[in-house]
Amino acid sequence: METKRKALGKGLEQLFSNEVINFENFEKDIVKNTAKNDILEIKIKDIRSNPYQPRKTFNEKTLQELADSIKEHGIIEPIIVKKTIKGYELVAGERRTKAASLAGLETIPAVVKDFNDQEMMEIALLENIQREDLNPIDEASAYQKIIEIGHMTQEEFAKKFGKSRSHVTNMLGLLSLPTSVKELVENHELSMGHARALSKIEDVEKVKELAEKVVKNSMSVRELEQEIQSSDLPKKQHQERIRETKSIRNTIYERLMREKVGTKVKINKKKIEIPYDSEKDLERILDILGIRIEGV
Repeated sequence: METKRKALGKGLEQLFSNEVINFENFEKDIVKNTAKNDILEIKIKDIRSNPYQPRKTFNEKTLQELADSIKEHGIIEPIIVKKTIKGYELVAGERRTKAASLAGLETIPAVVKDFNDQEMMEIALLENIQREDLNPIDEASAYQKIIEIGHMTQEEFAKKFGKSRSHVTNMLGLLSLPTSVKELVENHELSMGHARALSKIEDVEKVKELAEKVVKNSMSVRELEQEIQSSDLPKKQHQERIRETKSIRNTIYERLMREKVGTKVKINKKKIEIPYDSEKDLERILDILGIRIEGV
């Protein structure tokens, strides 16, 4: 695995480390380290979307503008895809691919690389949050998926993606909002500020009521906060303090165990998860933990 990663270039080494990375540099590095003969013209109809694409909707106006640019100048930067049994899956470049199709192109230049599920998810998230504003709910859902699949703490995620810990916590808090309120955020009827203020309220029905009031009366975030404060509504502060305490405690435990076994450890929902790369690696971890299996 290490040999293959090095062959993919500096950009990928940075992606799969804990460094904060810039997607533009990452993508250019992959293309730069790919010989021109290895850049293929692939039929657009054979390309499927990245299954981990966090963006559910695309701005039609900006897509059309990109399509017009492609008609005039062509595709400047190749997309990145992964070979599959049924054709190809997009890793990066979904907007270019959609715009190329709108422009009437049948093929698109592409670099073919191999990625696992976590890598594809991280790349899709990076491309979206660094290139074009992502819907807050989609972004929060992507954060949660990467944290779970990557066995990361919120602190590790924040560091890797160049976000503050408080930003990550606030984003994840949006996932607790009622479905109807999430839809208002997705449709841009409620801002991130409104959603963040509402996510602190414990009473679900009151959250729905206030969300409708914000939309109906075009309330600002400040006005909503004043309304919440004057209503003296029960907030989720107690639960949040408990979650924060558990998160800090689990982070300490995870680091201690990681130092002992030499690999990432995830403590979540009364489970301890320790991933391993091979049978030999599993035997190494079991030996460190002092676990012996008789007859094996």
